[in-house]
Amino acid sequence: MAKDKSLYVCSSCGYKSVKWLGKCPECEEWGTLEEETLMTSAARKGISKVSSSAKSNVKILNFSQIEVEGNYRYKTKLKEFDRVLGGGLVQGEVILITGNPGIGKSTLLLQAAKEYTEYGDVIYISGEESPSQIKNRGERLGIVSDNLFIMSETEIETIYEHLSFKKPKVVVVDSIQTLYSSNSDSIPGTPTQIRESTLRIVELAKNYNISFFIVGHITKDGKVAGPKMLEHMVDAVLNFEGEEGLFYRILRSIKNRFGSTNELGIFNMEEDGMREVKNSSEFFLSDREEKNIGSMIVPVLEGSKVFLLEIQSLITDSPFGIPKRIVQGLDKNRVQILSAVAEKKAGVAFSTKDLFVNIPGGITVKDPSADLAFLISMLSVCNGIEISQKIAAVGELGLRGEIRKISFMDKRLRELEKLGFTGVYVPESNRKDIEKNNYKLKLIYLKSIDELLERMR
Repeated sequence: MAKDKSLYVCSSCGYKSVKWLGKCPECEEWGTLEEETLMTSAARKGISKVSSSAKSNVKILNFSQIEVEGNYRYKTKLKEFDRVLGGGLVQGEVILITGNPGIGKSTLLLQAAKEYTEYGDVIYISGEESPSQIKNRGERLGIVSDNLFIMSETEIETIYEHLSFKKPKVVVVDSIQTLYSSNSDSIPGTPTQIRESTLRIVELAKNYNISFFIVGHITKDGKVAGPKMLEHMVDAVLNFEGEEGLFYRILRSIKNRFGSTNELGIFNMEEDGMREVKNSSEFFLSDREEKNIGSMIVPVLEGSKVFLLEIQSLITDSPFGIPKRIVQGLDKNRVQILSAVAEKKAGVAFSTKDLFVNIPGGITVKDPSADLAFLISMLSVCNGIEISQKIAAVGELGLRGEIRKISFMDKRLRELEKLGFTGVYVPESNRKDIEKNNYKLKLIYLKSIDELLERMR
């Protein structure tokens, strides 16, 4: 018999090589080429025979005749979890959830599995823990259910056979790196095994309308371990984040075919499991003083929800020739641009000073509406002006010093009203949209940095 040939495939970009290389020539990543075994011609002929015989079973449906169930989403008591999913778990959906080791992925999914038992049987497949270990965690979380089943198996063929017979409503796979296919000689966790196992899971989900949660490991730089194709195969990718020493966790939607890709949910890590933080704005602003120098509030839109976050700035004289730029929570390149605009338009010599920027809470903001709040916090430090904690700012800054229009302004202003804010700086270009509604806030319209400087003198 002919021997199976091997090929080295980059897990980051998919580049293929006949021999192992330390650095991928395509994406220039180190240590990403992993060996994959190619099928022999006899094996390929066997698959082609099966596929040709299966062509007669292909069903083509008329679009107008396809029926959609009214209650096609499964919901839980964790509203933050459902919101990140886009309003609930869609039947037949495959979700990949990733995060650092020990962040709480298994705990959150075990809690969610208990909630989904109201719709039918739920199976928790674990290749990393024994059933007794899962039972111990479940008792700590107060989980009691006759519809929750634990399966300790790692062979995907056995799992496929059991699930196709049992047909549960929801399945949790913990984790995809532990599964393997007996049709491949490579070890579990390699790109070949991950791809084969995920293909079978997606096939189960679409053929039998089973919803899947797949736990995936991440690399040291925070990326999903395994082939990049894994993220394309699933319907949604969720990332569970959390800083060391902090007791709360952030669930962020990176990809979602059935909801927003920018949703974000906050959870508390407690002794009896994950608890959702319903009023996240108060949660992040709880430690503010009455008046602050170098601190400004901005209403940031993440998906369908508005978060009120505090931007803190600190400027000091640089004792060295090259000033420092230490940034946490904002894009460092964006901070460099805004500092250059402020230096040009406001006449502040930032190029000779150390700049420290922080957003307390560990959240990273990509919304450009935070530009104006960051600028005001810097000018507050430079001029020694105290800012009331009841004042916020929202607006994008252009390179010419103009303050540009922001979308979804009504949502942002309603959130500020709800938490008792009295005033807010807004772009002049949003005036027409804002004046259509009645707000209790004092609205301060700004066209450019020059108008802001006049108000701060």
